[in-house]
Amino acid sequence: SGQKVCYGDFKRSCYKLAYFQDLSRRVGFQEARQACEIDGGALLSLESEAEQQLIENMLQNLTKSGSGISDGDFWIGLWRSGDGLATSSACPDLYQWADGSISPFRNWYTDEPSCGSEACVVMYHQPTANPGLGGPYLYQWNDDRCNMKH
Repeated sequence: SGQKVCYGDFKRSCYKLAYFQDLSRRVGFQEARQACEIDGGALLSLESEAEQQLIENMLQNLTKSGSGISDGDFWIGLWRSGDGLATSSACPDLYQWADGSISPFRNWYTDEPSCGSEACVVMYHQPTANPGLGGPYLYQWNDDRCNMKH
């Protein structure tokens, strides 16, 4: 389930957001990817700062409308396949969009991606966390283990 929001001025005219305060309903990257594909879509590919801002606004509205704000990162469609060069300086360049788009836009949090065993990407949504070196953990990107539940 989720909330569908449509716009006429972006390449992708509709977005569907799923925000689960109930931890048992959260899923790993591949499960989220499959759920999007079954629904006729794909995990989010962000192609510009303007689209990033649009998504941030949508997430702010979505979390305000619920029964209070809680922490919970959102999967996006950026991931890294294979671990061949995961620890090298080339690692950030190995991330690709799950839907095949080629946008070079990135919005990494400070010191991310950390690579290693973390190959799937979330958009931070941790309003109750104390800010880190890169500021609040809100809407920047972080690589995470693909089996984590978001």
